[in-house]
Amino acid sequence: MEVFAEKFDDIKILRFEVPGFEELDLNKKLFIYHLSQATLAGRDILFDQHGKYNLLLRDILEAIYQSTENKVGEDWKQFTNYLKKVWFASGPHHHYSTDKFKPGFSEDFFYTQLNQLNSGDSGLTEKHLNKDTIKVIERLIFDETFMGKRVNFRADEDLIQTSSNNFYDGVSQSEVEAFYAKQKTDSDNKKLSFGLNSRLVKDGNEVKEEVYKIGGKYGEAITQIHQHLAQAIKYAENKTQKDVIQLLMDFYETGDLERFDEFCIQWVSALDGDVDFINGFIETYGDPLGMKATWEGVVQLVDEEETKKAEIIAENALWFEQNSTTDKAYKKDEIKGVTLKAISAVAVGGDCYPASPLGINLPNAEWIREEYGSKSVTLTNISNAHHKASLSSGFAEEFTLTAEEVELEKKYGAVSDNLHTHLHECVGHGSGKLMPGVTSDALKNYASVIEETRADLCGLYFMYDAKMLELGLLPHLDAAKAHYNGYIRNGLLTQITRIKLGDDIEQAHMRNRQLIAAWVFAAGNGEVVEKIIENGKTFFRINDFTKLRDLFGVLLKEIQRIKSEGDVKAAQNIVETYGVKINQQLHSEVLKRFKKLQVPPFTGFLNPNFTLVQKDGNISDVVMDYKTDYAEQMLKYSKEYGNLQRE
Repeated sequence: MEVFAEKFDDIKILRFEVPGFEELDLNKKLFIYHLSQATLAGRDILFDQHGKYNLLLRDILEAIYQSTENKVGEDWKQFTNYLKKVWFASGPHHHYSTDKFKPGFSEDFFYTQLNQLNSGDSGLTEKHLNKDTIKVIERLIFDETFMGKRVNFRADEDLIQTSSNNFYDGVSQSEVEAFYAKQKTDSDNKKLSFGLNSRLVKDGNEVKEEVYKIGGKYGEAITQIHQHLAQAIKYAENKTQKDVIQLLMDFYETGDLERFDEFCIQWVSALDGDVDFINGFIETYGDPLGMKATWEGVVQLVDEEETKKAEIIAENALWFEQNSTTDKAYKKDEIKGVTLKAISAVAVGGDCYPASPLGINLPNAEWIREEYGSKSVTLTNISNAHHKASLSSGFAEEFTLTAEEVELEKKYGAVSDNLHTHLHECVGHGSGKLMPGVTSDALKNYASVIEETRADLCGLYFMYDAKMLELGLLPHLDAAKAHYNGYIRNGLLTQITRIKLGDDIEQAHMRNRQLIAAWVFAAGNGEVVEKIIENGKTFFRINDFTKLRDLFGVLLKEIQRIKSEGDVKAAQNIVETYGVKINQQLHSEVLKRFKKLQVPPFTGFLNPNFTLVQKDGNISDVVMDYKTDYAEQMLKYSKEYGNLQRE
């Protein structure tokens, strides 16, 4: 199978394989099929969460794309590029920077194409083509000041009113904080993830929630998800899986967060079987206050060989906790229910599509993790596709100082990346505890970056330990050196290729990586990690891997303290000092070097296609194929899963 599909703008699209699917029995194939349908059915939810006009925008752009006959010229090329970016980001804001895209096509071109459309074309209605809608869509595309930033993290501004996501409407940051503070005070259950599955709006002078559930906000899409889950439950591998799916269905029916916690607790303990899934309102990165969750879905098939390594880490979770550099007061006395599996992604949806994560650790509720444990997965087929695509790009050669570094990366890059992801998800996210009275929202808009920093540091600290060789997780400590090289190189150089010159870093994972790399560079006085300029190019060389590991341990200790104590001032200080600003001279240099490679910095993935095979009126097989291109899949999904009413 050809991994590479296409590239446009700053994005490359890849395909991933699902090894072992063909050998599964029919029941498991049908289980995966219906879970995959439930994963795809939530697509419209994310578009709407990212912006209240995004579905209308997508409909109009797709209608132009499908109806236009004269598909030539620079304007058409730029229009197609814009549409592909909107598909990728589930809206007109970049998926990483959250800045609004600038169209490369003219307003005259847009109106020429628009005027050729009629109600009924590609599913358009009078609602799409009325003057008010067109005026809003025109501003959304061409007015830089209108809904210019999807998620704003600037600490000196009202984070709600300056963010254009659709989690809130008509409310200020202070009103949001007051509303949920009162909810928490009034509730008998203080552990709930207040606001996770709702939109907060102002109706007159009243602030109220629109809850995501059947019969509520996003009810049409949730109904379809629910229906597919009801089909999937018939083919579940065991009773525990059936119970988990039923609890999720109950949550979708009621929108009750206590039901969601029950589902999460049961899901953590559901370990048997070859198939697993994630489905729901999960991650809160898209909300500047870190409360409201975007919808996502993943269907997973266990990678048995790689899972053997993952299970070794989970089995030794207590050893990792005891041998961490963190203060004893912040360590768990025992590790409950921590599991780790390597999986092949079968289908990704919502906030995991097309840009898929490499690893996932859930649930996010800290109290569930402490009392019941957590479940981690590493998406090995996604990681392998990334690595395979990178080998011939010239990227490593451009940003490494020596041929030895390049060889280490090619020899050990894949195995060390997988190990770091395993450690990040299982040991990192599964470790530590909060002090009494500290809640998971104590760090406010810095919570996500501190948590990701903590998880990365756990992986970095432990992977250069001889224990990795003893456990058979690494073939040689040179593999850890390869990862240290890559991590510092990425944190201080290569990840900023994803950011426009002059902009700050805003995405949580990118802030986390620069924070770590910049902190250890400063703490090592430029000697442990040395900055070298050769032939006008900047490189970073690690001079002492042991001392670097020690610095990772020192920083881990402080980050865990910040997390455990809910020290928001310390969180703000360390994030703003090390994780946000970019040296402009270095940034300009790196962008010029990267541009010559013609390698897009961002990656997305196409899902495989499923076909139900009929024989004598019954389903006899489920066949998977990879024969699709990007636009074809996006248009197909819009047609088959475009299930929300346009408001």
